[in-house]
Amino acid sequence: MFRLLAAALLAMALQGCSTLKFGYNQAPSLGYWWLDSQLSFGSGQSDQVRDALTQLQRWHREKELGTYTELLVKLQAMSTGDVDAQQVCDVWSQVNDGMDRLMLQAIRLATPVAQQLQPRQLRHLVRHWEDKNEAWEDEWLGGSAAERLKRRLDKAVSRYSDFYGSLSDAQTRLLQSQLQKSTWNAEWGRRERLRRQQTLLSALQRLQQSETSPQQAHAILLGVWQQWLVPPTASDRQIYKNLVEQSCSHLAELHNSTSPAQRQRAARKLRAYEADLRELAAPP
Repeated sequence: MFRLLAAALLAMALQGCSTLKFGYNQAPSLGYWWLDSQLSFGSGQSDQVRDALTQLQRWHREKELGTYTELLVKLQAMSTGDVDAQQVCDVWSQVNDGMDRLMLQAIRLATPVAQQLQPRQLRHLVRHWEDKNEAWEDEWLGGSAAERLKRRLDKAVSRYSDFYGSLSDAQTRLLQSQLQKSTWNAEWGRRERLRRQQTLLSALQRLQQSETSPQQAHAILLGVWQQWLVPPTASDRQIYKNLVEQSCSHLAELHNSTSPAQRQRAARKLRAYEADLRELAAPP
């Protein structure tokens, strides 16, 4: 529940430039409908959720948009030259810190609603996950290894082309090589996905089965977030560490392969994001 509240807002904040301002301003309404599709809120809960999303957006606008604006200014300077993996990881760490602050705020706001969820709503959530998991498995586990690699490559090319412009054949081959060497695989991704879902479900069921104070409920939900960040086994923690390091290295490698024209396009995109965030953060 709390992660859904936070993700609803963060997703709006990170949309493409053409939709960022509209999506961010509409985040409470859009976020509510997204959450309702998963939990089917009752009438009393609906007002609480809408209010929580409005408060979360207000906090994020006042406290966080300035930080993201400063980060975009930094990225503009970085985009004009070569970068190394450590620089990329430093940026990733700042984004992670922002997500952590957002989640802590969302947990505080979501706790009262989470305590009121009914068994039927948790069953609804499980059915929603089952449908989403089936679609996820079709996309990431379906077909041959070559077909799965091609789907991943197509997504990567589309994502980077939106930022840098059309990629060269050499850059596409570089992305393919990176994906082939990636620590991530769909089987592990599926296992982690299911682990996180079960961790959240168990916590929500625990809130139903015992009389917990708001402070205890908050601690339970905070524990879910912490368990999501730190997998329970040493092997999975090592995979996470390897994935982050590898992602930083791969992104630096791709960026360093870009042409001056591609870097100029990236800088323009970042300036546009910055302008939108400054407008969103400005007092009404």
